[in-house]
Amino acid sequence: MTVHTPILPANRPPLTVRLATPRGFCAGVHRAIQIVERALEKYGAPVYVRHEIVHNRHVVERLKAMGAIFVKELDECPDDRPVVFSAHGVPKSVPATARARELLYIDATCPLVSKVHVEAERHHAAGRHVILIGHAGHPEVVGTMGQLPPGAISLVETVEDARTFRRPGDAPLAYATQTTLSVDDTADILATLKRRFPELPDPHKEDICYATTNRQEAVKALGRGCDLVLVVGSKNSSNSARLVEVAMRAGAADARLVDDASHVDWRWFDGVSTLGITAGASAPEQLIEALIDAVRARFDVQLVEDDGARETVTFKLPRLLTA
Repeated sequence: MTVHTPILPANRPPLTVRLATPRGFCAGVHRAIQIVERALEKYGAPVYVRHEIVHNRHVVERLKAMGAIFVKELDECPDDRPVVFSAHGVPKSVPATARARELLYIDATCPLVSKVHVEAERHHAAGRHVILIGHAGHPEVVGTMGQLPPGAISLVETVEDARTFRRPGDAPLAYATQTTLSVDDTADILATLKRRFPELPDPHKEDICYATTNRQEAVKALGRGCDLVLVVGSKNSSNSARLVEVAMRAGAADARLVDDASHVDWRWFDGVSTLGITAGASAPEQLIEALIDAVRARFDVQLVEDDGARETVTFKLPRLLTA
């Protein structure tokens, strides 16, 4: 086999590239992708997946090539093939429909999202009205709101929403949050709510997941010391979009969300001496490696990996796939 060494242009300008730690896949994303892969191995193709398993175009396209068929709703699934529910979670009506049709379904909901579901149900059972902090229309928010009867949960998206929220009746209040929010934005919303409703209890644990928090802390460090930060992730990935916002707030002159190296506009690099690179929790590591290769082809790169939280969390696969 002949190995072709790329010929790099002479006199490439110097560029320091700082690589965030942690970055890329979290345990919930890794588990969800494994669930689809194992289902394909066990049951053969096709395996149906309700909604994108995770919000990353490259992941979805790879699984499609393996035999996964992505659909919006269960009525697009035949009765005789397995269906996987995405990592973002689903309303209670979805598994109820699957059971009624006697479908073989596998729930890939991230365990940390399931924890929020349980928390919301616990508050409702205790007679509290639940305020959910999150983004309207996001699958995770749709799934969480679908755990409770209509009217039992109210969505708050912004500080302004928190200022104008009206308690329905005289029910005591509780809150939960989407797991992929900006930590700082959520803190501002909660502070506003608690000034108005001091009786609001704290969750047992922070709802924003460890992976979101760790990646935002890592990108804050990049933002403070980089001229440009590139976040690898798809546009519909909430946690990836939040990383761009966090980088800008931390002091980066510019920050961009790119699906992969082909989406980079090299004019962004004018005047840049230090580049930061990170990736959302649903972005594969090979996309980061390809981006670094593309940067190396144009610059004399000094690569530095930042210190950051080392993640050791793993989640078990459903017993149905391990038996």
